[in-house]
Amino acid sequence: MTPLRTRTLTRARIEIIPLIDVIFFLLATFVLFTLSLNKIGNIELTLPTGGVEKSPHIPDPITVSVTAGGGLYWDGIPIGAETLRTRLDLLRESSPDPRVLVAGDIHASYGTAVHVLDTVRAAGIDKVSIETRVRPTGR
Repeated sequence: MTPLRTRTLTRARIEIIPLIDVIFFLLATFVLFTLSLNKIGNIELTLPTGGVEKSPHIPDPITVSVTAGGGLYWDGIPIGAETLRTRLDLLRESSPDPRVLVAGDIHASYGTAVHVLDTVRAAGIDKVSIETRVRPTGR
């Protein structure tokens, strides 16, 4: 009679240290690869010129200023409230993409500033910005 061999069952284990080594290797490989992408894209070439500009020239916006006393200025030139609409209509006709920047004194009348914004909207100009300053910290 031969003695029966008793089998001892061993549980399978996942070794974590080699797994971490593989993950760090892959991470380092991806980091080095992405750093080398910048060098690949920086090939000096002499490009041919085309007939059409790459980006059209965007004109500077017209600034309509409102003073504390209620005066209006068109790019630094004083104008009356009645001529504002006429100038805005001429701007819309002369420029394919007119832009208006409204700048108001901190003590300007709110009603005058709203009147300017309404007049710009009534003239059909959609691109309107209001000029502000960055507030100093500590206030």
